[in-house]
Amino acid sequence: MRSKDARFDGWFFTAVLTTRIYCRPSCPVPPAKVGNMRFYPSAAAAQQAGFRACKRCRPDASPGSPLWNHRADSVAKAMRLIADGVVDREGVPGLAVRLGYSVRQVERLLLAELGAGPLALARAQRAQTARLLIETTALPMAEVALAAGFASVRAFNETVREVFGLSPTDLRTRRRPAPDTPGVLSLRLPFRVPLRPDNLFGHLAATGVPGVEEWRDGAFRRTLRLPHGHGVVSLTPQEDHVACRLSLSDLRDLSIAIARCRRMLDLDADPVAVDEQLRSDPLLRPVVDVGPGRRVPGTVDAAEFAVRAVLGQQVSTAAARTHAGRLVRAAGEPITDHGLTHLFPTPEALASLDPSVLAMPQARKTAFRALVEALAGGSLDLGVGADWEKARADLLALPGFGPWTVEVIAMRALGDPDAFIPTDLGIRIAARALGLPGTPAALVRRAQAWRPWRAYAVQYLWATGDHAVNRLPA
Repeated sequence: MRSKDARFDGWFFTAVLTTRIYCRPSCPVPPAKVGNMRFYPSAAAAQQAGFRACKRCRPDASPGSPLWNHRADSVAKAMRLIADGVVDREGVPGLAVRLGYSVRQVERLLLAELGAGPLALARAQRAQTARLLIETTALPMAEVALAAGFASVRAFNETVREVFGLSPTDLRTRRRPAPDTPGVLSLRLPFRVPLRPDNLFGHLAATGVPGVEEWRDGAFRRTLRLPHGHGVVSLTPQEDHVACRLSLSDLRDLSIAIARCRRMLDLDADPVAVDEQLRSDPLLRPVVDVGPGRRVPGTVDAAEFAVRAVLGQQVSTAAARTHAGRLVRAAGEPITDHGLTHLFPTPEALASLDPSVLAMPQARKTAFRALVEALAGGSLDLGVGADWEKARADLLALPGFGPWTVEVIAMRALGDPDAFIPTDLGIRIAARALGLPGTPAALVRRAQAWRPWRAYAVQYLWATGDHAVNRLPA
């Protein structure tokens, strides 16, 4: 905190007893006396203790803690589910059911580690959503309150005053100019530096599904299927943030859309910690030093990515895009947009699809049918609160699923930072070129030293090849 290290923004929050204000570690304000400081593991805990957010550093807008993305325990699952809006939609009992615990146990776990229960954590998220809507739109306050998830305008007013020390009207007088496109929200998605955008956005653009995703004017654009409707997002990499332009059919989905975009871009990662671990291998160090800060490209919809992983089995990137585009035209939900045409089909729609549309070998058809039926029937859970090891076991039990497909899904759909695909051809070629073991078994043994960041090692190994996924489109 004294060194104002921005790397730790989101890891903890510093509150000052004399001012009753809490800040992020990198706040530019001179630090208070040590005796007047209190430290909290979450913004919600600081708010619950009666502190309001600093107007200078805006701690509510800091990157999320990387703990919730690389951990697989119940607290991490709970945090991912809360960010995805489960408490707002299903309440704390719904969160408890998804975690397999009682409500009391869930509250005890979150209080012990985060200093706040699920309701306080969801309230902090609603407050941040409200601030975004107040400052970036001209919506009436009653509509802002509803869109942010508040039960009443009174609760909305009280929360905003308590958290930010300003009334909603006062916040609006400080708002940025409205975007030049009506109905579009312009946001900044912060991240911890460094960030290498070429493989991240290059991968998303090169594998984009026609009609669902595209690269246009230096931005990655895609459609979003959300709990209350749909949306279109445009994401542009900048030096210290990702510019995000969102168009939503229902503003209640704002915080969920932001959370899913952050997961897709892996923006809550701690690249310094990851790169430091990978640099400990002398053969991997030169690759890391060339382009530090690589992220693992994720997804906004785990079920969608699992389907696309099956379509990409043993075919080129172009062929996988062709297959996916055919499915989208056959079963996707049409939308109106300048460029994008569909939402990716749901598992239910794909399960009822005419088999003649699937122009692929019989073995892959079998794998496809088994996957979509398991997803549609609920026997396979790939959601943000899924158990990673159970999901792996359930996937391996499906016909046509081997280690490569399972680990690719674990890496990009489940978000496991330690997923590893030693049998991948690109990985084996890169390993041999760097002097690493060339056989999968030997490479797995060598990669033990890279844990728990082997998914990031995959990105660095892939980056040694000359493939469209490693560079931004012109």
